[in-house]
Amino acid sequence: MIGKLKGLVETIADDHALIDVNGVCYEAHCSGRTLQALPRVGEATVLFIEMIVREDLIRLYGFASEAEKSWFKLLMTVQGVGSRVALGILSTLSPSDLSSAIALQDKAMVGRAPGVGPKLAQRIVSELKGKVPAFGAVDAGVIGLQTALGEGAAGGNVADAVSALVNLGYAQAQASGAVARVVAREGEDAATEKLIRLGLRELSA
Repeated sequence: MIGKLKGLVETIADDHALIDVNGVCYEAHCSGRTLQALPRVGEATVLFIEMIVREDLIRLYGFASEAEKSWFKLLMTVQGVGSRVALGILSTLSPSDLSSAIALQDKAMVGRAPGVGPKLAQRIVSELKGKVPAFGAVDAGVIGLQTALGEGAAGGNVADAVSALVNLGYAQAQASGAVARVVAREGEDAATEKLIRLGLRELSA
């Protein structure tokens, strides 16, 4: 089995890259994020590899980090999530953002990925709750949010408030941290509008 490739970038295509390892070129299918993170053609790189072997297929999937690889494997345990959908999710969300979305049960955030409809997004956040990979550490803001709620997932009003702040252009970690501080003061039953308003105040402080 191949676990890692260390070599020179030979080619970068729309959905894969060729990595030259001592004269042998390996084709690794990658997320958009990993492809964008690769150095220029001819430069050295390292890809973490997940090798899938079937009767009619041997394919390598390459990842910029062990966290991304761990998420790929975990996502594929959900019914309806194949390699293409898993890569689409990882192209849309970083491992950190995906950890946050699962912790907050934010199906709308997961649903931004291509090929992920509302039902599949709900299944992903439900089935992966509490299964964040060891490498996929949740942002400090989300940890604070979970502590404030006393549960592993946020209520709908809290998740909606975080999503609203993210849609306004704030990073997931910033939005989660701001809402966490508001929830700690106001309680988890505060209205979504109030959480958004006070969250914005936190972010502008």
